[in-house]
Amino acid sequence: MDLQEYISSGVLELYVCGALSEEESREVSNELKQHPEIREEVEEIEAALSRLAVSVAPYNPQEVLAAINTKINNEERGQTIPAQRKTATVITYLGWAASLLLLVGLFFLFNKNNELREALRNQQARNAQMEQQIADARKSADKAEELLAIIRDRNTERVLLAGQDAAPDSYATVFWNAEQNQIFIDAQGLPEPPRGKVYQVWSLTMQPLQPTSIGLLDDFYQDENKVFQLENANQSEAFGITLEPEGGSETPSMDQLYVLGTVAATP
Repeated sequence: MDLQEYISSGVLELYVCGALSEEESREVSNELKQHPEIREEVEEIEAALSRLAVSVAPYNPQEVLAAINTKINNEERGQTIPAQRKTATVITYLGWAASLLLLVGLFFLFNKNNELREALRNQQARNAQMEQQIADARKSADKAEELLAIIRDRNTERVLLAGQDAAPDSYATVFWNAEQNQIFIDAQGLPEPPRGKVYQVWSLTMQPLQPTSIGLLDDFYQDENKVFQLENANQSEAFGITLEPEGGSETPSMDQLYVLGTVAATP
């Protein structure tokens, strides 16, 4: 059983008020013995009811009694009422009034309790979202530092990928460090891929033409910077990016070749 769901179900408020059946009360009593959290909640409810009783208590009970007596006399239409009957009627009215106040107080307390729990859940969700944003920012900062280190390395080659027939206006840049077997791809110049499609990066050797997949540009929609890191241990002579079905392809779809660029020959 989930303790929070049990606590927020309202059964504890009914238990404190004695509104449960004998069997239900025994079940709650057993839960109190087993779970300190439930016992603490019951103690808080009892304390809240005590404060509520004090706050709604009439300042001048004599005036309340007088008003009730007047009401009784009016209803009896001037008939003489024995003192014992009057007292019993007053007690009955007071009992109903106290029950009404108790029900109103319980309703208010139950709603307030639920509002506080909802506010707590919302705050926890906001905290989790903020923590995720901080983690993403740190990850992005680490990625930026690593990219700068790669770009500034004298062994890093910069390969410009130009748009092809499938997307003439597209472009991308590959930063390849052969010693570290790493590449960073700046794909800001690629359009958003359609749903169910993904960009796949290929390392190419030209003679003979041999494409080798080096990875997918996953999470293209979520990545705001559109900078992706992949590993490349191939002796690449060119790089190309094609649009493929989700999950990638074993061979490139040449009619969906978006960008292509060759590695500068070593002098």
